[in-house]
Amino acid sequence: MVRIGSIELGEFPLLLAPMEDVSDPPFRYVCKQNGADLMYTEFIPSEGLIRDAQKSIQKLDIFDYERPMGIQLYGSEISSMVRAVQIALEAKPDLIDINYGCPVKKVACKGAGAGLLQDIPKMVKMTEEIIRISNVPVTVKTRLGWDDSSKNILEVAERLQDIGIAALAIHGRTRAQLYKGPADWTLIGDVKKNPRMKIPIFGNGDVDTPQKAKEMRERYGVDGVMIGRGSIGNPWIFREIRHFMISGQLLAPPTMEERVENCRTHLMKAIEWKGEKLGILETRRHYANYFKGLPDIRSVRSKLVTSESLIEIMETLDDISLRKCSPVLA
Repeated sequence: MVRIGSIELGEFPLLLAPMEDVSDPPFRYVCKQNGADLMYTEFIPSEGLIRDAQKSIQKLDIFDYERPMGIQLYGSEISSMVRAVQIALEAKPDLIDINYGCPVKKVACKGAGAGLLQDIPKMVKMTEEIIRISNVPVTVKTRLGWDDSSKNILEVAERLQDIGIAALAIHGRTRAQLYKGPADWTLIGDVKKNPRMKIPIFGNGDVDTPQKAKEMRERYGVDGVMIGRGSIGNPWIFREIRHFMISGQLLAPPTMEERVENCRTHLMKAIEWKGEKLGILETRRHYANYFKGLPDIRSVRSKLVTSESLIEIMETLDDISLRKCSPVLA
């Protein structure tokens, strides 16, 4: 049984990665319905919470059916991160996760996210202060290092465990790689095999099939996998991995009706969360992923992303569900 503090996650938990403009409550709902064991908010800037920015505050929304849920925060200043954690704790998350892995320039090059991989003492101090004031477990998501010449994840993992983090998720790339090239799980496995490490170690990077998830478990011994891009437009990946782990058999791919139903649920949850106008607008970015490989996708997508009428969108989805073909996945 894998545990984060008192949170029980099963034998090999499947985590939904925090993703900007993706892992919001509507998307988390369909992932939870398909078997995600632990989910996180989109990553939230500490300065946004302190300034009471509406976009940041809204990302704190947590619903009971999502639990266990983590709130992920990032920032470059220790005092700001501590205050942001205090604000986040008012939303009653099950855990607080610190992002030391975001590689994008506007985050990492300002000393936040993966930028902290260049200042391990500051990373340790920031984490220590957050653990000190948090009343829920504190976890960390990070990368192998800043670049190929500074893959310091073994040191980082030990030092963060020593000050009290409850779990560690590792993305198998350096900051310099961004999301390019294959993820390297070798060092993730080395962290897990380190006899000093006692906390759960979750691997992240390129897990987009049940076979890959099983390989990462067997080859590298990780306690679970965190799935990011592999879940976009593909929330059923969680149930597919679980089925394969238990039975050794692959589930049949989702039917067109199942794809449409997940998409429809996603849309309705978005409307429920933000109202009809914003819900319709924000779901547009997901249609191409749900129906990737569908013949004549351009004409279908055009209808879905231009219509402002819920009735018209539902009619288009009904038309798609009547198709007998299955998407050809890349």
